[in-house]
Amino acid sequence: MNKTFFWSASLTVAVLTGWVDSAYGQSTEAPVSRALAALIAEAWEKNPELEFYRQEIAAAKTERKLTGSWNNPELSTTLGQKSVGNSGIANEGIAWSVSLSQPIEWPGRVELRKAIANHQINLAELGYSKFKSILRSRAHLYSYQLLGAQERAAAAKEVAERLQQLREVLVQREPAGLTPMLETRIIEATQLTLRRKSGEAELLAQMAMLNLNQLRGTPWTQPVIVEQTRLTFNPAPETVILLKAAQTNNFELQMRRVELEQQGFKVSLALKENYSSFTVGPYLSKDTLKEREQQIGVALSIPIPLWKGSKGSVDIATARQKQAETSLHISQREVEKQILERSTVYRTKLAEMALWQPDSVEQFRAAAAMADRHYRLGAVAIATYVELQKQYLEAIEALLATQQEALEAGQELQSLTGLEFGVATFTAKTEPKSTGKL
Repeated sequence: MNKTFFWSASLTVAVLTGWVDSAYGQSTEAPVSRALAALIAEAWEKNPELEFYRQEIAAAKTERKLTGSWNNPELSTTLGQKSVGNSGIANEGIAWSVSLSQPIEWPGRVELRKAIANHQINLAELGYSKFKSILRSRAHLYSYQLLGAQERAAAAKEVAERLQQLREVLVQREPAGLTPMLETRIIEATQLTLRRKSGEAELLAQMAMLNLNQLRGTPWTQPVIVEQTRLTFNPAPETVILLKAAQTNNFELQMRRVELEQQGFKVSLALKENYSSFTVGPYLSKDTLKEREQQIGVALSIPIPLWKGSKGSVDIATARQKQAETSLHISQREVEKQILERSTVYRTKLAEMALWQPDSVEQFRAAAAMADRHYRLGAVAIATYVELQKQYLEAIEALLATQQEALEAGQELQSLTGLEFGVATFTAKTEPKSTGKL
C-alpha cells in the first residue's frame, strides 16, 4: 500500500505574509507563488548547464567527422641554379621540381580511430543523461527544502507571536508575587528560543531559494513561495530488482563499460602503429642546361622506426585498459552499496511515516492554540503550555525532515537504477484531484 502523509497545517495568511516580508525584505520584486511541479519542470527546462553538455556532444560528433577524413595532401617544390663543369667548360641553368604526395594509413587504423571517436560520442551522451538525472533530483530536493523551510519559519513565527501577545498581556496586568514573575520569565525565554528557530528556518529558506534559482537560471533574488503540497510516497521495488536494473541502467556503470571498450580499441590501434603510415605521390623534375633534362615518376616514403618504436604505446594502452577494468569493478561495488544504503533509508522512512496519524500535526496545532486560551483563563499550568508549543514545532520539524529524507533517498534510488517507480505522488492542497509524479 502507498504510504501517505498529509501536511495540513493551515497557517494563516498573516503568518505567511510576515515570513515573506522577512525572508525577502531586500528584494524589490513581488514573491511568486508556484506549485512544486512547476518549479521542478522549470529547472529541468531552463538550467543553463544543459547547454554545456549539448555542446560537448556536438564537439564529439565533429571530432568523429574529422577522424574519418583523409589527411591533407602535401605539395612540395624546389627551385635552384644548377651548374655542371667539365674540362674547364661550365654549363649553368635553372633546375626545379614539384611533387604532390598523399599520406596513407595502413588498413584498419582509420576504422579503429572512428570506433574510438564513436565511443567518445557515447560518453558525451551518457554524461548529458547523467546530468539530467542529477538535475531532476536536485530540483525535487531544493523545491521541497524551500517548502519545508517556509513551513518551519511560518510555524515558528506563529508560536513566537502568540507568546509575544501573551507576554504583553501579563506585563499589563502587573502581577504580584513570585510565581507570576517566574512564569513571565519562562514565556520570555521560550519566545527567544522560538525566534531563533524562526530565524534559522528563514536562512534555510534563503539558501534553498538560491539553489533553486540557480537551477532555474533565474535572478538570485527572485522570491518564490512554494504552494502547500500533499505527498503520497510509493513503495520501492525489491532490492533484487533494483540491483539488476542498475547493471543495465546506471549511468556510471554504462560510462565505465564504454571507457573499457574504447580502451580496447586503443590497444588495437597501438598494435597497428607498428606499421607506420606511408606517403606516395607523383613528382616532376626539370633542369635547363645545354640540354633540357626531365624526370617524371612516383615517390614513396616510409618512416623507419629506428629510434622510437610502438612498444611503449602498446604498454601504456594495455595498462590503461587494465585500469578501466578495475574502475568498472570498483564502480559496480560502489553502486551496489549505494543502492542498499538508499533502499534501507527509504524503506525505514516509509515505515516511520506509516505510524503517523494523517492529522497529527493539525491536532498538535489545535492543542497549542487551546493551551494558549486556557492558560490565559488559568486552567492550564505554565509547564503544560510551554511544552505544547514546543511539541507542536518539533512535530512539524520531524514530519518535514522525515519526508525530505525519504524524498532524497527515493530520488537517488531512481538515479542509481534508472527505474521510474514514482517516489511520491503530489497533490496541491487546493486541488485534491490533481496528481503528478515526483
